Formats: sequence, C-alpha cells, structure tokens
Amino acid sequence: MTASRPARVDGVSESIFAPVSVARASSAIAEQIRTAILTGRIKAGDRLSPERELAEQFGVSRVTVRDALRSLEAMGLIQVKVGARGGAFVTAPTGSKVAQTMSDMMVMSATTPEDIVEARLIVELGTVTLACARATDEDIAQLRALCERGRDALAAGNYSRELSWDFHARLAQGAHNGAVGGLTQSFRSSLSMHPLRVREGSRAHALTVDEHMRIVEALERRDGGAARREMADHLLRGTTLEERSAALLEWWRARDVRQPSSRRAK
Repeated sequence: MTASRPARVDGVSESIFAPVSVARASSAIAEQIRTAILTGRIKAGDRLSPERELAEQFGVSRVTVRDALRSLEAMGLIQVKVGARGGAFVTAPTGSKVAQTMSDMMVMSATTPEDIVEARLIVELGTVTLACARATDEDIAQLRALCERGRDALAAGNYSRELSWDFHARLAQGAHNGAVGGLTQSFRSSLSMHPLRVREGSRAHALTVDEHMRIVEALERRDGGAARREMADHLLRGTTLEERSAALLEWWRARDVRQPSSRRAK
C-alpha cells in the first residue's frame, strides 16, 4: 500500500490535514479546513488542493470531500469556481453571512418588532458613540452627502429604504470596528425598521432624513450625548417602547464619571 500524499494548500507542501474516520466524515473535514483558515495556516486567496487530492489526504471519497466543501461555501469561508482556473478558494466571510445567520435565528425564535427595536438601540447607541470618537472628516463628509442625497430623493419623490440602510451602514464604517459593520448588515434583513416605518405613512421618509442629519451634526461636534439622544429618538419614533427602554436609555444618558476608587494605593 502506498503512503498517502501530504495534505497541503495548492502549491504548498505541508502537513495540515489528517485522515478522518468518523460517521460524519464531511463535518470533520469541514472542521479541519475551517480551523486551518481561522488560525491563518490557510489564507484568503489560497486555493485548496483538487477534490481528488483532498480525498486521498483525508482517506475518504470525493463525494464526501464535495459535501465538506459545500458546507464551507455555505459558511462563506470558501468560493468554488469552475473552469480551467477553477477550484476551491478561501474567502473572507462577509457581513451578509452574519446577517443571514441572525435573520434565521430571529425568525425561528419568533422575534417581535419590539425586540428588534431594542436590539437596534443596543447596537446603534454603541455604534454612534464609537463614531463620535473615531469617525474621520471623510467619514462625516460621506454621511452628510448621504443625507443630501436623501433630501434630493425626497424632492424627486423617489426616496427608498435603501438610502436609510446606506446611512446606517456608513455610520458603522465610521465606528472603525469590523464586528460592528457585520452586525449592521443585519439591518437590511432581520433588524430592519421598515415594517414600523410603513405604518407612519408619507411623512416617514422626511422625518428619517431630518433625524439622520441631526445625528451627523452631533458627530461633527463630537457630542456623544447628543448623538445618542438623536439616535434613540430616531429608532423609537413611531413605537410605544419609551417606557420599556427607559432604563436602557437612562444608563446611556448618565454621565460617564469615574468614581473614586475605594482601594488604598499600595
């Protein structure tokens, strides 16, 4: 019996993977490859070995390898391309994958509109605080430009919810935190405020644009307290959640004063 070839990324001879012998072999294979990606042993842009070679390395059939690759593609960790230069290429997961996972979870748990608003409060009060501290002049200029686009669209009678989504996505970029950006992607699906805004009628878009502009003005002043108040008013508009969320808002509005330490200096 001939020895199996060393597991490798395409063009790199190094032992990365081990043969599997469990009932759900495809899951074990996917987990090995996932771990190699997350630990940096395989990097974005790398091409995995062909299915035939991976099957030899793992000691399984090509069908099992194909199942594992489908699983990894569904996770957003690889992209399978066809053709002469095709293969399984490692990719960086996008915020849309985070959003889809959150959406599925929330649909399955029968999340209420009230829960959505409160979740948005938690995420966006933090986001706007980070943006106050970290947003560059370019970030703020682009947010203002989005507000101007919104006003132009209102005047032309073609304002759409995508403009509002773009504003919140650009605000998240101003926070300069990749995880926040991923969470914000869910605002286009499971955490969308659109169902609530539809109830408000024709004035909803005009109110949204004005509120977005006030948020930008608070960011320009680097006034975190004002930015949070404007964001809270924006998200709570048209809801009956002021009482439910009062304690949360009170915490955010409280002064950030460091209390004297009770410990004695050593």
